[in-house]
Amino acid sequence: MDSMTSEENLVDVRGLVKVYKPDVRALDGVDLGIRAGQIFALLGPNGAGKTTLMRILTTQLRPTAGRASIFGRDVVKKSAEVRTFIGYVPQEMSVWTDITGYENLLIYAKIYGLPAAGRKAQVWEALDSMGLAGFAKAMVNTYSGGMIRRLEVACALLIKPKIMFLDEPTIGLDPSARKAVWEKILTFKREFGTTVFFNTHYMDEADLYSDEIAIIDRGRVVKRGTAEELKRSIKRDVIRVGLGAGAQAGEKVLARLRALGSVTEAGAAGAELTVAVTDAESALPAVIDVLRDEALPIVRISATKPTLDDVFLAYAGSALQSGPDLREVRSIRRKIGQG
Repeated sequence: MDSMTSEENLVDVRGLVKVYKPDVRALDGVDLGIRAGQIFALLGPNGAGKTTLMRILTTQLRPTAGRASIFGRDVVKKSAEVRTFIGYVPQEMSVWTDITGYENLLIYAKIYGLPAAGRKAQVWEALDSMGLAGFAKAMVNTYSGGMIRRLEVACALLIKPKIMFLDEPTIGLDPSARKAVWEKILTFKREFGTTVFFNTHYMDEADLYSDEIAIIDRGRVVKRGTAEELKRSIKRDVIRVGLGAGAQAGEKVLARLRALGSVTEAGAAGAELTVAVTDAESALPAVIDVLRDEALPIVRISATKPTLDDVFLAYAGSALQSGPDLREVRSIRRKIGQG
């Protein structure tokens, strides 16, 4: 359970359970607290409960048990009030492609009930904030995938939400388009102090942009912390050693390496030796001493810190795969980009 009290959290989730018929437990007692102003990333394999949690928080689904509140408002009992200060960008396409970008935002402005007097000005402001003012009168089916995603974000920003929920915000986009979308989101956050809660399959996004990360697996939050805290938590650096031509580390060498106090695993493939350690800096001298004592020629040596992929593997039990949904979204956005 979160160490912060409910009063300190903008988003407060306690014992949240969601069961789909006949007996699919999508959420199994989730506890989560998010502070105002954070960028919070939720990572998990397909089917872990990420989208279910987001849909409950955005008042689209009712939980089976437990409670969730935003700004102290229960998302079930005060759903209409909650919707007035949240923005939501779903994973699925959420704009119309056979009208212009401006027309899309105008429709959303009417849906949100923005006053007619200032509606057009707010539409232009949202377009400009996402770098789309110059394409406002162009048909959306002429937009690139990155432009479409920025338009979807612009629609959600119309009400200047206090918290923005982004379900796979850059899914299916190329790296440059992903960067452009995030630059616009960060600019809006700095200007308005908006809290951002996002799901992603891209580890680099969680690493680069989040203040805190939670890993969810089988409906439960299994680990949370900053990116650096999570990397340190698995206590595993990797030392890789390239041996000279014809040299190999046999079982005797591997056994000596494994006997070192800081080594958790050691293996060899031909002339390549891999040693997993709790701390590379302190373990490296001892590893080198063993290899020199065994008269093994070292031609190269490197040490790497764990990545978020390693963290995910440690806590969720598998590498994070994008799955069929990502391929489908990529295909849709590619076709739209082609007109």
